[in-house]
Amino acid sequence: MNASPAPGASHAAGAHHLASASSPTTTPPAVAARGLTKTYGRGDTAVHALRGVDVDVEAGRFTAIMGPSGSGKSTLMHCLAGLDTPDAGTVTLGDTVITGLSDADLTRVRRDRVGFVFQAFNLVPTLTAEQNIVLPLELAGRSPDRAWLEEIVGALGLSDRLTHRPHELSGGQQQRVAVARALLTRPDVVFGDEPTGNLDTATGAEVLALLRRATREMGQTVIMVTHDPVAAASADRVVLLADGALAGELHAPTAERVAEALTALQQGRAI
Repeated sequence: MNASPAPGASHAAGAHHLASASSPTTTPPAVAARGLTKTYGRGDTAVHALRGVDVDVEAGRFTAIMGPSGSGKSTLMHCLAGLDTPDAGTVTLGDTVITGLSDADLTRVRRDRVGFVFQAFNLVPTLTAEQNIVLPLELAGRSPDRAWLEEIVGALGLSDRLTHRPHELSGGQQQRVAVARALLTRPDVVFGDEPTGNLDTATGAEVLALLRRATREMGQTVIMVTHDPVAAASADRVVLLADGALAGELHAPTAERVAEALTALQQGRAI
């Protein structure tokens, strides 16, 4: 991901140089945003969630978005994923500008080209694990690629859990089902919204390892919002936000470096 930092921001110790959003890359970005602005409310109660954010997300990489509470990280992810609409600016998914699409076209883009893994799993309790995994394709009137399905469930250790319903699965197994569902459509990007937030430490580490494998072995692009420095350390890069603006970026992050950068941002210091 190439990101332009907020004015005056310096680099955290060990961070690589930040490239500008318009810098040439060897491959086209999986997602690109230009000038994203988003404000909630009006007047004295207005909240400026995003302030002219420019960012490129590299294909086949695992990127984490972090920042203090209210920094705009969730709003940025929601705009990149087409779940929210910016007041100004553009989001391009691959070669498709998704800002300005009709609701029907945007729904098709999210269904066919985007995968989601949420904190709450979002599984249908009356369906089996396999039925939950293939549900997005069934809703689209498409049949799953059985070989790809078997490869995914095998890689995620779900082969002997496909007939179980969510209440018969552990939290980690439920999240693995959600990851399988997100990967099955071979999406351009998988978005994770605090995907380990409801999991214990060991299970959360397992899910993060699966997302890393998805990027390294399957070439999947993953973008994750998290508040956890340990979770962010699983990513290839961490993009940091503060007050709705990009504040810096860490490459090959460690939990310690991420925690130091977050503390600096929370204290109003440049990183």
